[in-house]
Amino acid sequence: MKEASSKPSSDRILIDVREPHEYTAGFIPTSINIPVSSQPDALFLSPDEFEERFGFPKPDTDKEVVFYCKAGVRSRAAANSAEQSGYQKVSEYRGSWLDWQKNGGKAEMP
Repeated sequence: MKEASSKPSSDRILIDVREPHEYTAGFIPTSINIPVSSQPDALFLSPDEFEERFGFPKPDTDKEVVFYCKAGVRSRAAANSAEQSGYQKVSEYRGSWLDWQKNGGKAEMP
């Protein structure tokens, strides 16, 4: 995960699915915030609706999407939603934010 965050790729999108107040307290560098609990329909929105709601483009379904949350529970739900909405390359950072912090990962702030 450290390599993914330090060497961003246009083919891989790191998605923090925690709520906005959790995200603003610190997030893994290069990640975007799509809160799965309060916005469960996010990946089912049209690209225009998505961008209007979140303020950035919807990730393309041909990109690899990697989800993380605080401890791994919400990231699993987000990964399932992504697969249901047509994403082909879906993965999770199972240890999520707690593992990132425990292992000395750098935290960014908005």
